[in-house]
Amino acid sequence: MTVAERMSFSGHETFPFRYAWLKKAVDAVARDGCAFHADDAAVRLGVGKNMVASIRHWGVVTGMLEEAPGRCGGRVRQLQATVLGRSLLGDDGWDPFLEDPGTLWLLHWQIASRPAGATTWWWVFNQFPATVFTRGELLDALQALVSQWGAARVTGATLKRDLDVFLRTYAPRARRNSVLEDTLDCPLAELGVIRASRRDQTYALVRGDHDTLPDEIFAWALAQHLARRPAGAQTVRLEELAFGAGAPGRVFCLDEPGLLGRLDRIEALTEGGVVFDETAGLKQAYVREAPDPARLLHLYYDPRSAEDRVRWPSRQRAS
Repeated sequence: MTVAERMSFSGHETFPFRYAWLKKAVDAVARDGCAFHADDAAVRLGVGKNMVASIRHWGVVTGMLEEAPGRCGGRVRQLQATVLGRSLLGDDGWDPFLEDPGTLWLLHWQIASRPAGATTWWWVFNQFPATVFTRGELLDALQALVSQWGAARVTGATLKRDLDVFLRTYAPRARRNSVLEDTLDCPLAELGVIRASRRDQTYALVRGDHDTLPDEIFAWALAQHLARRPAGAQTVRLEELAFGAGAPGRVFCLDEPGLLGRLDRIEALTEGGVVFDETAGLKQAYVREAPDPARLLHLYYDPRSAEDRVRWPSRQRAS
């Protein structure tokens, strides 16, 4: 399936997700796989009717929800929480209220590392060449891209709404006479990967060390990226990890020191499975054994992994 066939610029109903939404989604499908299609779905979720579809959308796009075997009448599939969704957001989950910045980086990766589900998010972080742009420039580039893909069904109005939600995800506009909590429509604004300038109406991708990004979450994302590469590929050049589409350096907006620092610590975290080295001026990672993403998440979140956390040191754990 091509990128054009997988792309999506709608489904969010013009809402970025909010702090409680993903937890609501996981809890709802735990009780009823057809919760989002029930007549009283808005009452069950405690939101307005126009937000029900948005919560469902973000639950799927972030990988907290997935389709289940059963159907809700007709051709509509039931939903269930994924293993990741239950582990993070279940009643006994690792971080059900998104209090750990590491979780926000994880959700950002889930949304922006693949083109399906939230194409604008993926495209800006992985394909768009500029680091400073206006809303109009980004819209023009998106329209050109959609035209190139031959997606006539995607209208200009759809792209404008999608772009507005994207920008509000990371750089919401402050409103007069409102407290800070009311201005942060989406928790991902805390990551600081996009900076808005009121003076000249521009936005900038912020590349840096991003010290709230835990080593374990970076390693988890790297493990996923490696799994998407051709089978048998044993080396990954630094340039690919920094600038390749879907690579952790690109998606997490890491500068070179931030990326190199984490790669220097990757051997301990992956138990020697991935080693970063520089030989004859060539910087690359050697994949001796594919790291287990699930183990890396347990290493970060699970209290039972406390001993492992001593054995496999991380620079820090954001809290």
